[in-house]
Amino acid sequence: MTQDMPSPDAPLRIGTRGSPLALAQAHETRARLGQAFSLPQDAFAIVVIKTTGDDRTLIDADRPLKEIGNKGLFTREIEEALLGGEIDIAVHSMKDMPTEQPAGLLLDCHLPREDVRDAFVSPAHATIHDLPQGAVVGSSSLRRRAQLLNRRPDLQVVEFRGNVQTRLRKLADGVAQATFLAMAGLNRMDMDDVPRTPIDTTDMLPAIAQGAIGIERRENDSRVAEMLAAIHHAETGLRLAAERAFLATLDGSCETPIAGLAELDGDRLRLRGEVLRPDGSAAHGGEITGAASDGPALGKSLAQDLLAKAGPGFFDWHPA
Repeated sequence: MTQDMPSPDAPLRIGTRGSPLALAQAHETRARLGQAFSLPQDAFAIVVIKTTGDDRTLIDADRPLKEIGNKGLFTREIEEALLGGEIDIAVHSMKDMPTEQPAGLLLDCHLPREDVRDAFVSPAHATIHDLPQGAVVGSSSLRRRAQLLNRRPDLQVVEFRGNVQTRLRKLADGVAQATFLAMAGLNRMDMDDVPRTPIDTTDMLPAIAQGAIGIERRENDSRVAEMLAAIHHAETGLRLAAERAFLATLDGSCETPIAGLAELDGDRLRLRGEVLRPDGSAAHGGEITGAASDGPALGKSLAQDLLAKAGPGFFDWHPA
């Protein structure tokens, strides 16, 4: 390692949101960096930054994410702090990240990916299929809502904003009979007491980059670049390169439900993808395999295939 290692007197500043899950991800990043360079915990300072997505007035209003901003909702203020030199790195949930970074920033470090699956969470029912006719399910995810209604059009879906703890509290209060969470988040917060059933990816493809942590840095910061290279998980990086190219080619807006998952088998990569109408009335899926090093090209090719299947009017559809 080069000179200027972080120290308790001059710690590396780790920017993050303040939710329990975001803090768990920042703590994991700190632990991995500390272990890689034999540094004490206080050689790193965790800096909490409030984002638009953390605004309680927006969360409590139960407005759909698409009305507030969606992509960039949980990252914009953190990236501004990074560009302004207030922090040295930014830790993100990759599924929150736009496919393009602001000028001057790079997102080229990923930690080992957690469980990618969605979790069906209900105090009284084990699976989606066990829900009674017309049951109320809470979710703020456009993808999950569309996938659920595609499988069970009889269900009622209500907006369910907030962090994991907020959504579990709404479930306990009877606002809905079930909801969805990410297995990755439950695992990272050691929430083994939450009644959940993992949903196989053959039944419900996850969000692009679900379960992955990304660490963003300034493009010209060579010290940080060298440190992050030591903890980068190459396999996760290959998988996300394919998934995010798929998303970028679809030009997924906040009104387009998109799902996708890349998996590696040696040097081969398999990418599955799905696009849906927001009300679940139509869905198109497909998959592609190829060399892992060709991930971005595979993602682009699969996206183009689904665009052709869906037709030019698919993404312009609006309910009557």
